[in-house]
Amino acid sequence: MKDHETAQSGFSQWLAGLVNDVGLAWWIEIKTESPRCTYYFGPFLSPAEAEAEKVGYIQDLQQENAKGIVCEVKRCKPKELTIYDESPSVGRSLSGQLR
Repeated sequence: MKDHETAQSGFSQWLAGLVNDVGLAWWIEIKTESPRCTYYFGPFLSPAEAEAEKVGYIQDLQQENAKGIVCEVKRCKPKELTIYDESPSVGRSLSGQLR
């Protein structure tokens, strides 16, 4: 039974990769305020499969002390899996210019 599950998992991963190649896969997009990042987890074959997995990713980020977590399951094809937003916030960038 274990070999069957492993083969099924391998096939599912292959199929998810194929679906992702044509831009039809589902991904979990998680944005955090601190650190200011966007994370992508996937690909998944269905939104239900992604929904079932997102709790674990959110818990991992919470354990790493991420703050302001916003999660969305969506169909996309991310170019990067982790995007760090290093731009200064509006308040900081304007503070020296306001008089």
